[in-house]
Amino acid sequence: MAEEKTNVMRILDQRKIPYTPHSHAYSGGPVDGIHVAELIGMPPERAFKTLVTVGASGGHYVFVVPVLKSLDLKAAAKAVGEKNIQMIKQAELLPLTGYIHGGCSPVGMKKPFPTVIDESARDLDTMSCSAGKIGRQVELAPGDLAGLIGAQFAPVAK
Repeated sequence: MAEEKTNVMRILDQRKIPYTPHSHAYSGGPVDGIHVAELIGMPPERAFKTLVTVGASGGHYVFVVPVLKSLDLKAAAKAVGEKNIQMIKQAELLPLTGYIHGGCSPVGMKKPFPTVIDESARDLDTMSCSAGKIGRQVELAPGDLAGLIGAQFAPVAK
């Protein structure tokens, strides 16, 4: 039996953006991007996580960075023209984006936010990110993802 498509997959289908779905068993513990990459057979350099921040102005920003790295807050603030930024509180994620921690995708948030994909993705044929649910990932071309969500590329990971 085919697995049910997530909203992210439906959006990609509607926009005719090619992608490969991946799924893995979720053990119920904390979600770790490196472990997820292993579970779906993806080199961790091509697996990305979605992080949501708030700037000094009160605006929210989304950053898509490799699971092997962390967000460079100074570089991220510079990329979006903020004096500084910080991660949002985990409790704010679901009401703001519609996604839970560990299943947050840059595609299909409740409303669009300025989004930056780490420039390391540009060199990849494909990358993976959450399909909007824990245990589900989509693999697609970085340029297709950026075009879909109106993202820019910038050096924001360290």
